[in-house]
Amino acid sequence: MREQTGSIANRDIRTAPARAQRPAVFAQKSLTSGAAGVGGIIAYAPPARVDAHAPVGGWSKRAFDIVASASALVLLAPLLLAIAAAVRLDSPGTAIFRQERGGFRGKSFRIWKFRTMTVTENRGVIQARRDDARVTELGAFLRRSSLDELPQLFNVLIGDMSIIGPRPHALEHDAQFEKVDPRYGGRFRARPGVTGLAQVSGCRGPTETDEKIRARTAHDVDYVQNWSWKKDGVILWRTASLFWKVDPGAL
Repeated sequence: MREQTGSIANRDIRTAPARAQRPAVFAQKSLTSGAAGVGGIIAYAPPARVDAHAPVGGWSKRAFDIVASASALVLLAPLLLAIAAAVRLDSPGTAIFRQERGGFRGKSFRIWKFRTMTVTENRGVIQARRDDARVTELGAFLRRSSLDELPQLFNVLIGDMSIIGPRPHALEHDAQFEKVDPRYGGRFRARPGVTGLAQVSGCRGPTETDEKIRARTAHDVDYVQNWSWKKDGVILWRTASLFWKVDPGAL
């Protein structure tokens, strides 16, 4: 079952070897201390080779992810069970939606989310849009509140994701976005995150234009190139403050 429908022709990167999926990773270091918003302009230096074998944050960041995700899963267990039951009662289908996404070093993994769309037969991928008829009434609330992302704590616990990092996209979208912005490959030096710099900087929701793709990529590359515990702390704080606000940009 796919939550998104459609098709992308002429490229099946699921079956390609890891080296073929992701060519040598390049990124460009920001000349500013932080990335601008969607409408801003970001200056970048000439391309610089990124060491794809050095994960952002190293083992200290991984240790934090394990402790944080395990603690959150214990504390939020009643809420997770309640949402799962509500999704099952709201529309036919499973409570959990699974999809292949691009992860650390370009390796694909299966992401978990609460299902927010009706089940369809078409197994391709089309990005959700505003007022998308496939999104259920409960699903719209889960998306706006980001509660649909909570199952990704399991992805963090097993090492596919991090609490903070570039948000992962469907494999088909990775292929599209790389064509729009050559800096895109720089995102894969970090484990993908449940939340990220782009999301707390206004780059959330559909990426239906090249401008939005470039803006989100700029924030992601800025995070990878300039990672620090202070930056992660700021992102966590801003994520917590945004959690209580209904975000119409999240569909």
